[in-house]
Amino acid sequence: MEFFRRLKLRCIWSWDGVVATWRTEHSFRSWVWANLISATLALILPLAPAERALILALGILVLAAELLNTAIEDAVDYISTEDHPIAKRAKDAGSAGVAVAAIAAGVAWIVILIG
Repeated sequence: MEFFRRLKLRCIWSWDGVVATWRTEHSFRSWVWANLISATLALILPLAPAERALILALGILVLAAELLNTAIEDAVDYISTEDHPIAKRAKDAGSAGVAVAAIAAGVAWIVILIG
């Protein structure tokens, strides 16, 4: 029973993170809307199941990257509000992670639509 109690708590904490990020991060809300459009197109267009799965999974990956980026930014800002090159590097790397995930999703769409 301990396993299920801890699983329930992990789900609650994870959902709290999604809700908090939705409320505070414009970028996350923008990616959610972009993914709703992408998912709708993936489900409407005549795509193979594997193509649909790839598009949906990469969209979710972009959201995961944005959540991790928010965590990095929040942790850095909590530690200090002063400008520091290492803090900038951490924030820029988090942002780059989102960009790389988004590029992967875009490349998948291009390959699927051209192929």
